[in-house]
Amino acid sequence: MGAFEELSWRGFVQQTTAENMGEVLASPLTVYSGFDPSAPSLHAGNLVPLMMLTHMRRAGHKVLPLVGGATGMIGDPSGKSSERQLLDAERLADNTGRIRGQIERFFANDEGPPAQIVDNLDWLGNVRLLEFLRDVGKHFAVNQMIQRDSVKQRFESREAGISYTEFSYMLLQAYDFYELHRRHGCRMQLGASDQWGNIVSGVDLVRRLAGATVYGLTSPLLTDSTGKKYGKSEKGAVFLDPKLTSPFAFYQFWLNSADADVGRFLRWLTVRPAEEIAAFEASLGSERTAQKALAEDLTRRVHGDAELARVLRATEALFGGGDLRGIGGDILDEALAAAPSITVPRSRFDGEGALVVDLLAEVGACPSKSDARRQLGAGGVAVNGVPLGTASVDTRVTAKDLIDGRLLVLRRGKRNNYVIRAA
Repeated sequence: MGAFEELSWRGFVQQTTAENMGEVLASPLTVYSGFDPSAPSLHAGNLVPLMMLTHMRRAGHKVLPLVGGATGMIGDPSGKSSERQLLDAERLADNTGRIRGQIERFFANDEGPPAQIVDNLDWLGNVRLLEFLRDVGKHFAVNQMIQRDSVKQRFESREAGISYTEFSYMLLQAYDFYELHRRHGCRMQLGASDQWGNIVSGVDLVRRLAGATVYGLTSPLLTDSTGKKYGKSEKGAVFLDPKLTSPFAFYQFWLNSADADVGRFLRWLTVRPAEEIAAFEASLGSERTAQKALAEDLTRRVHGDAELARVLRATEALFGGGDLRGIGGDILDEALAAAPSITVPRSRFDGEGALVVDLLAEVGACPSKSDARRQLGAGGVAVNGVPLGTASVDTRVTAKDLIDGRLLVLRRGKRNNYVIRAA
């Protein structure tokens, strides 16, 4: 199966600049897609162009992920109802470096030609204004630019409007395509549907300046079955940076995908073949095997095998029963963020330690100390995932029982977890 056929059955193809795209992609070529460094991390919505590049690379094409170190200074108006807040050079450089690292990890293990990450600051940073306006700006008609979806809404809005800064973004992205064609022989740009106007402008500019035919292809935006968009500006955004969205939360997000979404997400966000995905869709139900496959594939690709293994251990221990002591406090903090908790002085765990009966009552696991004694006697209590069995009412926990020296997890029954934090 060729690259275009692969992208097509997976549902990536929304618009193309040529009707014979299958023939165009039948031979290896160089392809690029751009990533905006206006935030310190890529987000769930960026997974679509990343996976499109992945499939292109697996088909033998060379891919150029572009980080917009220069265009990030301007801000893409596409899909925005108001002007972006401009970042200073130091913040933008930091964001660019972080995103470059995320892209490197994303493409670390796939087969195919190595991904070559580029930064448009390398050429746009040296552009002289008068030369750019003379050589590039003359090829853009303002009456056509204001009809592009990326600026039309803002152009017609009296309240928001659009500055010349953002209005000029289209020229800069088009020039990126020209420079990548000149430097690397790039012949195709991939992007989300809201980039169509920018992509078409680049295709036209390369034709005018280099006399070459290049191509563009857009995909739908990543949304759920209700049409909700996944992006960095959306409430509850899912980031690829583990400091912004922990690997556990990242895994749980995809694990909680609705049945109506998971088949499409498997096609878009994994490399699993059609027959496997069809089998998952046929087995949708309480076992959530499709969601588990999706969550595991994405967590492995974004965070690596070691983090996935830790997430799976935490998930099994918290929801299936198991020892929590080897997991680590950071992932437990995230996993148990919604669990009832209290904070007690660390000194309570010194010496002989604290009575489990007292802690069960204080954290609300049991309504009273007498009920806590009954639960201990019946073997219904676990400490850090380890059942106490029919424990004595005098059972205590000490500083050595604290995970990372600060956390204790009590469980009553099979799934009711309670957190004691020592400070």
